[in-house]
Amino acid sequence: MADCAGTLRAVLIGCAGLMPADWAALFGHFLMLSLLAVGGAITTAPDMQRVVVGERAWLTELQFNAGIALAQAAPGPNVLFVAVIGYGIGGLAGALATMVGTLLPSSLLALRASRWNAQYAQVPAVRALHAGLAPLTIGLLLATGWILLEPAARDWRAGALAAATLALMLRTKLSPLVPIAAGALAGGMGWLG
Repeated sequence: MADCAGTLRAVLIGCAGLMPADWAALFGHFLMLSLLAVGGAITTAPDMQRVVVGERAWLTELQFNAGIALAQAAPGPNVLFVAVIGYGIGGLAGALATMVGTLLPSSLLALRASRWNAQYAQVPAVRALHAGLAPLTIGLLLATGWILLEPAARDWRAGALAAATLALMLRTKLSPLVPIAAGALAGGMGWLG
């Protein structure tokens, strides 16, 4: 479907030729991931990548990582990357499927949980649950970082840039936009593969 690019079809439903079962799978997977997104939607990026790149081949590894980078650099909520991934797979319909799948269950659960938490916040078991979720969130964020850094392992320059970015972020209060701009400049100049 190379002739699909740039058409109204590409904008509305993408060029991947998804069948109804594919749309249901896309929506259902993001629905399920929404319930696992302890620490935000970005913590589920490794499983998103496993399915949309590895199993279904709806996106390449480069498209997936570029979608996350683009959404993270844009102003707005952190969850925007889900819409960018969905759009890359299936146009506006894909963005809608992934965003509704991501936002619906987590929003309903958050509303219910906040009411429950307000009622039982001082119960020792609830306080222990809160304490236990912190290391889980950190582990999920580390897994996300590992998946996103995997392509850099193939190019020592990209690995060096990632290491320099990490050091800069840990040692300074510099805006994350500075290393993002440096990475964009390095890629634009052809310094990175």
